[in-house]
Amino acid sequence: MQQRELGNSGLRVSAIGFGCMGLSFGYGPATDHQNAIAVIRSAVEQGVTLFDTAEAYGANEEVVGEALAPFRDQVVIATKFGFRNGDPKQGLDSRPERIREVAEQSLRRLKTDRIDLFYQHRADPSVPIEEVAGTVQDLIREGKVKHFGLSEAGVQTIRRAHAVQRVAALQSEYSLWWREPEDEILPVLDELGIGFVPFSPLGKGFLTGGIDTATRFDASDFRNTVPRFSAEARAANQVLVDIVSALATVRNVTPAQVALAWLLAQKPWIIPIPGTTKLHRLHENLGAAAVTLAPGELHDIGKAIAQVPVHGERYAPASQKMVDR
Repeated sequence: MQQRELGNSGLRVSAIGFGCMGLSFGYGPATDHQNAIAVIRSAVEQGVTLFDTAEAYGANEEVVGEALAPFRDQVVIATKFGFRNGDPKQGLDSRPERIREVAEQSLRRLKTDRIDLFYQHRADPSVPIEEVAGTVQDLIREGKVKHFGLSEAGVQTIRRAHAVQRVAALQSEYSLWWREPEDEILPVLDELGIGFVPFSPLGKGFLTGGIDTATRFDASDFRNTVPRFSAEARAANQVLVDIVSALATVRNVTPAQVALAWLLAQKPWIIPIPGTTKLHRLHENLGAAAVTLAPGELHDIGKAIAQVPVHGERYAPASQKMVDR
């Protein structure tokens, strides 16, 4: 697995990381504990060094901590703070005392003595970002945190935070069916030397080609609440998958590998974090690191996708309000 640096932070990780959320949270019932550990450890064996979790993902930190304990010095663990009592439904909470509380709790759950990358999960309008950055800076000085990150933050929040404490990485959604970051976010990250960690790089599974209008999600799967996953939106958005699948067929790779390879080709400091609960999907996703799309292919797929209007918002209304733009 190739290595990439998150901007100018000095933090080097595998070109493709692993988003651990879905093992415990969001996409239906939690994966069996031992199976989840097996998937994470298989990722390590295949060269992954960046693992992403959060206090808001149920028991995910405990699973990640146990799985990575034998490899702790070989990997980078990212986790997040920012919700009241760790529950997105209770609203935002980035008060300095809460950040410190989350740090201590996460260290215990992760069975580690430091958090390699500590993200603010969502910007909290009631707490100046300078206070947030300053609190994380103190944790860095104390050795409990190594690097500071932001998630779904807007341009001004990024600049203000970075002026207090270097932001190593921004984590936000970015994929062939959500390209908004290209307008303002990517230029600012390039200017400031901040890495970019796209979550949902496969469109929450849609870009794999494995979801269509007949797909039924588990009752606890959050995609049931996402407008972009309504049956009507899926039908309208299928043309996106068709475009990706056509190139995949020509290249003898999978649609998921095309989608991830496209992301990797955008900037050398982009590290996508696809997640999965299945070993064969993990192997497929990581295989994208060996797929190089030619300039003509990148141009053609980008042009084709740009001409297709995406149907449906990417969040339910309550979650959309927490996105800082």
